[in-house]
Amino acid sequence: MLPAVSTPHVAPVALLVLSNVFMTFAWYGHLKFKTSPLWIAVSASWAIAFIEYWFAVPANRIGHEVYSAAELKTMQEVITLVVFALFSVVYLKEALTLNHLVGFALIAAGAFFIFRGPLG
Repeated sequence: MLPAVSTPHVAPVALLVLSNVFMTFAWYGHLKFKTSPLWIAVSASWAIAFIEYWFAVPANRIGHEVYSAAELKTMQEVITLVVFALFSVVYLKEALTLNHLVGFALIAAGAFFIFRGPLG
């Protein structure tokens, strides 16, 4: 049975997607600007990460009304992988390999068990 679709169920997912877009750029966006001084890369990354927190913290606060902390963390990790895979291919122009896809699938399998509920 699917959970009820409500703001506490949906808002965290949308906010975590936005959060992960910002954090992925904060952590990896500078890789296209390798000639920039490191202090500029760190400062720009920090500024982007500050914005990211304005999405991540509300996502977790709202989401904790209906999801456990473990479920929220699992959701964040799966979203991170999807956002990173797209970022890697589209922005960094790096190919995803079969090894990446197998690794992502194993993480998704772990997420299945987190959301499935108790075994047995």
